[in-house]
Amino acid sequence: MDYREAGVDVEAGRAFVNDIRSLVHSTFRPEVLGGLGGFGGCFQLPSGYKEPVLVSGTDGVGTKLKIAHTLNRHDTVGIDLVAMCVNDVLTSGAEPLFFLDYVATGKLEREQLTQVVAGIAFGCKQAGCALLGGETAEMPGFYQAGEYDLAGFCVGIVEKSQMLDRTQVQIGDIAIALPSTGVHSNGYSLVRKIIDDNGLAWDNTPNLLNGATLAETFLTPTQIYVKPVLAAQKSGLKIHGMAHITGGGLPENLPRCLGTNQAIKIEPQNWSTPPLFQWLAQTGGVNPEAMYNTFNMGIGFVILVPPSQVSQAISFLESQNIQAFAIGEVISGSGELIGIPA
Repeated sequence: MDYREAGVDVEAGRAFVNDIRSLVHSTFRPEVLGGLGGFGGCFQLPSGYKEPVLVSGTDGVGTKLKIAHTLNRHDTVGIDLVAMCVNDVLTSGAEPLFFLDYVATGKLEREQLTQVVAGIAFGCKQAGCALLGGETAEMPGFYQAGEYDLAGFCVGIVEKSQMLDRTQVQIGDIAIALPSTGVHSNGYSLVRKIIDDNGLAWDNTPNLLNGATLAETFLTPTQIYVKPVLAAQKSGLKIHGMAHITGGGLPENLPRCLGTNQAIKIEPQNWSTPPLFQWLAQTGGVNPEAMYNTFNMGIGFVILVPPSQVSQAISFLESQNIQAFAIGEVISGSGELIGIPA
């Protein structure tokens, strides 16, 4: 008996590393030291910082992976993995430097996982960070055939004097929203239950989705906001706070960037909720409060700026090919979000 008979193919693992080598190298920044295959990835800190602060983040893709497994489509979830990490790190004002991934599977399927890594590499290039390394674990008997799980890890850098830590936010600051590309990577247990309970197929094309299939709609990858937001910072725009709208939606995530004795009042009529959220609410019989507490409702990222800079912020972000619109204001309070439909 050998390791292959026990379900672990070491040679296939080595071949897989060769398959992805060029994908990984395509993401490298000048600060990367060495190549793929060492016990650790090495990265030299960029120059020009007086008091550099490293900001780290980790996340996964959640049960959105179940849809990728069901449809045998694996080229977008890697983008989601990167997005969930780099968007979190960005909220401190940090530039993502490098990313690592962890992939666990029951049996290593080279073509399948190469698609996953291709998505990760594409996401890293969108965020401007290096795919510094990772781990692929073949764990027979632990996962169903054809299934895998993903985790991602990101490290960014920010000058200590420019780091956003909630103390910069002021009463009267305006919340400017950047739209999501859909459900992103949260709320998929509810999405799948709605689809399963209604006996729907992934190739169905509901009228509200304008001809798109359920598969196309719910595998749309998470938007990466790094480059336009960092560009806005570098342009001189005074950003006092940022929030990545993930699990728990606006009610849970927007207050996370507020200071002491502050709250935020939003105006839901200031934006049009995308049709896919209307479809989820109608098809699943989900009330408005539950929708807002589960999904991003069309808003993926929020920045807080002084009232005097609202027009400048919107104009600049739109010059970076991303829509932006004001949705609310910071007020006195106890960390709550006001204005969610009941």
